[in-house]
Amino acid sequence: MSNDISTPPTKPQTLKEMYSEPENVLEIDVINPQTHGFGRTRYTDYEIRMKTNLPIFRLKESQVRRRYSDFVWLRDELERESKIMVPAMPGKAWKRQLPWVSDKDSIFSDAFIEERRAGLEDFINKVTGHPLAQNEKALHIFLQEPQIDKNYTPGKVRPR
Repeated sequence: MSNDISTPPTKPQTLKEMYSEPENVLEIDVINPQTHGFGRTRYTDYEIRMKTNLPIFRLKESQVRRRYSDFVWLRDELERESKIMVPAMPGKAWKRQLPWVSDKDSIFSDAFIEERRAGLEDFINKVTGHPLAQNEKALHIFLQEPQIDKNYTPGKVRPR
């Protein structure tokens, strides 16, 4: 008995198919971290840029700024309201926040901010890649509303 695994026959792509926009596009980038404030009120936020052609989203392009705590809010909402396994987020950096930690090892060091940005981008892309998560109102608020209304009514979004 042979163990040959054959691939199903495929037809060659046309030029139109090669260069046309894909049927389903959902691109999300976490970019441009900015640190604000001083002392105990200091924090870093990130720009979230979304571009999509999915009919479930009201806006086809959006740009918002979010803090780490906003990502935590989204994760908690999805864990409570949806039926999906929510992926892990980059952890809270308690040791980096101690008063005796030097600036180069703090949560405001360039290396840590970049590491967290990459982790948050990975998290949000895993979440948005799940079809059931795409229907969650919390995700739409997170990606498309300038301010997060934490008193929103949880629920599903219907395609437009």
